[in-house]
Amino acid sequence: MWKHIAANGISMLIVALIAAAGALGWGQAQWNGQGPLQTAAFFEVEQGDTLGEVSERLEDAGAIGSAMVFRIGTRALDRSGDLRFGNYEIPAGASMEEVLDIVTAGGPSAFRYTATYVLRNSGIGQLRLSERVPGTGEVEEIARFAYEEGVPEAYSALVEAGTPMIYRLVIPEGLTSWQIVEGMRAADFLDGEVADLPAEGSLAPATIEVNRGEDRNDLLAEMMAAQEQILADAWENREDGLPIDTPEEALILASIIEKETSVPDERGRVASVFVNRLNQGMRLQTDPTVIYGVTNGRGILGRGLRRSELDTETPWNTYVITGLPPTPIANPGRAAIEAALNPDETDFIFFVADGTGGHAFAVTLEEHNRNVARWREIEAERNADN
Repeated sequence: MWKHIAANGISMLIVALIAAAGALGWGQAQWNGQGPLQTAAFFEVEQGDTLGEVSERLEDAGAIGSAMVFRIGTRALDRSGDLRFGNYEIPAGASMEEVLDIVTAGGPSAFRYTATYVLRNSGIGQLRLSERVPGTGEVEEIARFAYEEGVPEAYSALVEAGTPMIYRLVIPEGLTSWQIVEGMRAADFLDGEVADLPAEGSLAPATIEVNRGEDRNDLLAEMMAAQEQILADAWENREDGLPIDTPEEALILASIIEKETSVPDERGRVASVFVNRLNQGMRLQTDPTVIYGVTNGRGILGRGLRRSELDTETPWNTYVITGLPPTPIANPGRAAIEAALNPDETDFIFFVADGTGGHAFAVTLEEHNRNVARWREIEAERNADN
């Protein structure tokens, strides 16, 4: 009888060992083999997530076949504490081992959706919602709107569902502080009331990645700190002999340069015109300063200047006042600030639009008048075509 019991015990042990070997082989196949994802997918590891929470969500998302095997494999490799919060793209067919490498790698997040909010000089921005197509790297725009026009379902549904999304705030060069603050106030993804308008010229234009719920005041403080550093660096490396006594005057001149041209390789020449005029005691006679005196930097004029406006004295009307106006007329970018402090060496003291988006420069009034006549011909032709 004892022999029979021993034989049965040995048989059961053999069966158990075979079952264990089979389970181990199955687990290894699950760990190293091709995963169940048919198409690439995005997955978020939230801050504070445990291995158990991540493994269960990976299984629910169809990225792995077994949450239990994923946990066992991760612990066996002593990588339970390596999870890094963020958004990740998991390719089709990724094995559990590959999935583990992805969610423990860290680095920049890979978001499926990006909301890019571009501020405009009207004071109301435009939001562009784009989707990164999983597995292809291609980006498709799926909505574009201004908040005043209403929010499309494509965007509001994602927000209501709490879908992970990266937000980009685009602040172009040449906007006034009022325009920047008004645009930020309209943004649904920012929080915080702005009580005081930042000083004109004190905000550094930039493209900033932000998280939903960031405080507007914190972002404005970051832009002010950045502009202060940009100005300090440019002032430290300024050309000798400029008719500018302080960094604040450099910022004023840079703002005028910014508003006069958007052509990068023209900034140095435009700067040289204003520097030459200041050196010769000539008035700057630049339209953007007159416009600022009319609008106070709030919104856009939306029409041409009237003769009466060119003749009316305001602190910013450089057709009437001599020298620089008392404040900047916009928030200039780094390139305009550097041009103001390192202008091209030219004899130009005039410029006028040339019909291509740039300007025609001149040394003499006679040459300038010819350029003006040509520009008026171009304007007349365009008006006739319209």
